Amino acid sequence: MQSNSLLKSSKMQTQILKINQAKPQISIIKQAARLIRKGEIVAFPTETVYGLGADALNPFAVKKIFESKGRPADNPLIIHIHDKEDLKRLARDIPEITEKIIEKFWPGPLTIVLKKSKIVPKITTGGLDTVAIRMPKNKIANLLIKESGVPLAAPSANFFGRPSPTLAKHVSEDLSGRISMILDGGKTKIGIESTVIDLTRKTPMLLRPGSITLEQIQKLLGTIKVHPMIKGKKSKMIHRSPGMKYKHYSPNAKVILIEGSTQNVDKKILQLVNKFKKQKKRVGIMSTQKNHTYKADMTRFVGSSPDKIAANLFKVFREFDEGKMDVILAHGISKKGLGLGVMNRLDKAAHKKIKV
Repeated sequence: MQSNSLLKSSKMQTQILKINQAKPQISIIKQAARLIRKGEIVAFPTETVYGLGADALNPFAVKKIFESKGRPADNPLIIHIHDKEDLKRLARDIPEITEKIIEKFWPGPLTIVLKKSKIVPKITTGGLDTVAIRMPKNKIANLLIKESGVPLAAPSANFFGRPSPTLAKHVSEDLSGRISMILDGGKTKIGIESTVIDLTRKTPMLLRPGSITLEQIQKLLGTIKVHPMIKGKKSKMIHRSPGMKYKHYSPNAKVILIEGSTQNVDKKILQLVNKFKKQKKRVGIMSTQKNHTYKADMTRFVGSSPDKIAANLFKVFREFDEGKMDVILAHGISKKGLGLGVMNRLDKAAHKKIKV
């Protein structure tokens, strides 16, 4: 993994502007929107994580996203809109079920995959004939899209493969000197990226779990398939969503994910701490139990409920990096509800998985 110092470039001055999340200052929004219209990149908060925004219909602007993030060109971007009517411009062959879904979940952390229209450049969709679209709930994000007058392609505002940013300082750590502006709207609420469902097939398919849960979607639609990769299986299906094809969300330390009963997980953690300490390695523990002490170099309580764990997960990963940990031992949780999204991110970040 590259160190942060290697990720930075001195070519550009990145401006960081504080903005009120509840009542965004329109003068700051207008300043950021002018940069977007000029083909520049602006990082901004959404309700999930910070996004790296550029005009989704401008191939040169979109190319800057891939370059600044070090992102592979075949990894599709999600387009963010502020008005449901924009969907008709960006997608074609929209199934009837779409209206039902967006009526229930938009604006919010749900991305839908549809067949793309001709106006969407292939670079934005990673070369695919499908497009991923969502309408964010965050006021700053919504106003920025509206004021820019264009839909925004906006992947997470981190260097590729790193933990997604939930604070403006995380964006700055990875991308300062590589992008024009960061809108600092404080900590994001949800902490993991949006749920993604594919509506191009006969039966909708969950491609990436998030805070809109599988159970919520099932309650609305009835039947929905789950992509094999979410179940930990290999698949040759086309990857129509970001977060599927590559290792993601990873801190510099090697993450070991341990699943099982609390008692068995604790026992395994103690064994591994002793083992790694003998190897002179710095060990961090991501615990789901408050006030639980381990003889590790760092222990961070990430939360005991899935929503708290989701909100803190990437922040804690970055804290372990700051503490220069070599190994992170992480508690697994139940995959019910939001737990499926949390475990998906831990699975993607993990160097090794252990079941006890």
